[in-house]
Amino acid sequence: MTRSGICLPAMLLAALPTAAHAEVYQLPPAGNDVVGAVTTIRARADDTLIDIARRHGLGYEDMVIANPDVDVWLPGEGTVVVLPTRFVLPPGPRRGIVLNLAEYRMYYYPPVKDGEAATVMTWPMSIGRMDWETPLGRTRIIAKVRNPAWYPPDSVRAEHEADNNPLPRVVPPGPDNPLGAYAMRLDLPGYLIHSTNRPAGVGMRVSHGCIRMFPEDIGFLFGQVSVETPVQIINEPVKLGWDGDDLLIEVHRTLASPPPDDETLARVADAVVASAEDSDDSLAAAAGALPAPRESGLTRLTKQFVAVTGERQGELDWNAAEVQLARASGIPQPVGRHIKNAATSAAFE
Repeated sequence: MTRSGICLPAMLLAALPTAAHAEVYQLPPAGNDVVGAVTTIRARADDTLIDIARRHGLGYEDMVIANPDVDVWLPGEGTVVVLPTRFVLPPGPRRGIVLNLAEYRMYYYPPVKDGEAATVMTWPMSIGRMDWETPLGRTRIIAKVRNPAWYPPDSVRAEHEADNNPLPRVVPPGPDNPLGAYAMRLDLPGYLIHSTNRPAGVGMRVSHGCIRMFPEDIGFLFGQVSVETPVQIINEPVKLGWDGDDLLIEVHRTLASPPPDDETLARVADAVVASAEDSDDSLAAAAGALPAPRESGLTRLTKQFVAVTGERQGELDWNAAEVQLARASGIPQPVGRHIKNAATSAAFE
């Protein structure tokens, strides 16, 4: 398998000469949700899993969960390494950019040109740390900048001051700029999709909320995406989709949320008192600041099953699905099948 991971007809490949910087797949027919294929390679003597990941369009988290018994820093010459380059496409509309935080992965659906097949491009990405979570929701690209200067916010400068590593108010373009050579601003104040001067961290939870990409990946994406491109940010550790008559599940590790800070807890405590005295809406408003409870894997699976069988009947082997929920390998596995001529969807006993 090449770095591009391209699964397209030769004629379409000729139209994408720069696709060496993207995983590009032809979109499957309607009613199908799976692209790519899982392959294996043998590690070289000087490889790390991070080296292998970058060569094959993958990130740190991809490689770690797909190869749980392989040493990240010293796989060893000849060790078989799984490349998890098969994907269940994320739920929701297939347009613009979709960022699935739990998967540490971006999907881009380019506008379809006359006479060309619809495609999807995908890359690994870094997301916000537990204490600087990347927000969810719908947004859009509002600006694109080459060689951007970085204006670190006061909160980041304070963090660096506390670590005895002060930052200037403006970091100019260059090797010390964490934004790298490309940045795309989202319609969310302070949030970017950008390159990085620390590519080893791609596929990790390491940023202050922004989305980081390998320099070569965003260098390609930057030329493809236009201002006003819609962006959907989701957190779906469980994906379910059709591959022909097979129903596949792809499971990733659930992102942990930070506990509420003392200030938030104090506001909620004060609101409890105010609500008891005045019967106003202060309790609901304060409680809204608390982290939302995380759905269980089975709850997410049930929602996905209902969604994918809304127009196409199917049955699910819940026992097999629960095994995959416990493993979280990031590799799509069959857990059900299409029911032909069935009136309703069902599950195995």
